[in-house]
Amino acid sequence: MSEQILIVGPAWVGDMVMAQSLFKSLKARHEDCQIDVIAPGWSLPVLSRMPEVREGISLAVSHGQMAFRTRYDVAARLRRKRYVRAIVLPRSWKSALIPWLAKVPLRTGYRGEWRYGLLNDVRQLDKSILPQVVQRYVALGLARDPEVAPATPYPQLRVDRANVEKRLAALGLSTAHPAVGLLPGAEYGPAKCWPLDNYAALARSVIDAGRVVWVFGSTKDGPSGEYLASRVDGIVNLCGRTSLADAIDLISVCESVVTNDSGLMHVACAVGVPVHAIFGSSSPDYTPPLSDRVKIHYANEQCSPCFDRTCRFGTYACLHNIHVHDVAQGLTAKVTVQ
Repeated sequence: MSEQILIVGPAWVGDMVMAQSLFKSLKARHEDCQIDVIAPGWSLPVLSRMPEVREGISLAVSHGQMAFRTRYDVAARLRRKRYVRAIVLPRSWKSALIPWLAKVPLRTGYRGEWRYGLLNDVRQLDKSILPQVVQRYVALGLARDPEVAPATPYPQLRVDRANVEKRLAALGLSTAHPAVGLLPGAEYGPAKCWPLDNYAALARSVIDAGRVVWVFGSTKDGPSGEYLASRVDGIVNLCGRTSLADAIDLISVCESVVTNDSGLMHVACAVGVPVHAIFGSSSPDYTPPLSDRVKIHYANEQCSPCFDRTCRFGTYACLHNIHVHDVAQGLTAKVTVQ
């Protein structure tokens, strides 16, 4: 009988994409294992594009909400599946509740928020060995804490080619000219966002070179998309006009993508398009874009990385010192990891 593994997934788009590296490594070691993932409902389209995942299990709980009854009901349903192992990726106390309530025999996760008892395989995170988030995820799938960083297979999301054609037609998009995708949002905050005027200047150069520009993002990114479209003729603002699954598919047909350090950055890497990744307050050493087709733009200021949501100095020098010319140079050429 195949080993059944329950994963409690993260709550961010990028982290969920990075978690696929754990799923791939588990499948490489235990080919017959069955992996189910507890996740926010919004992330189910991402999980459905991961061939390693048997089922995405929706947890209808708002961020930060305890919702004990909801978690108990989910656990009661899962108890019948007789999982032999659970891996809890978030470090919060409440994230460890469902595997415990579901009576999963082996419950693995990092030390955090007094989770003793809820977890019975508590790992000590050594950041000197595991500096990257993706490495930390993969390490939880090992039998014990590693002495060196484990190999981290790149995420690879499936693309629905039929949906690509459907969405191109529905949105009036053409692939007669190569498309460059701009991803100007970042849920984390403005300290991750390259200035919109820089994106606008970049878009002008791209359009002048005979390409089209598609701007991707959520409904929250709508004003940014509208601003760019108002500044540059020829920009197509798709912010809020696509589902997450649609964005996965449409990004896959872009010639290249320019993006902040965001969830969609990880999506773009996972569908294999060339990516120009812009890092501000965060660090490519912590959440690197996982692809061989990446050019990283990072000013590496003295105060970097601060991981602040907003600049404590009010200057956003880490972003302003990444220049349009440097990003535009070779944008449509094949790029390799730095």
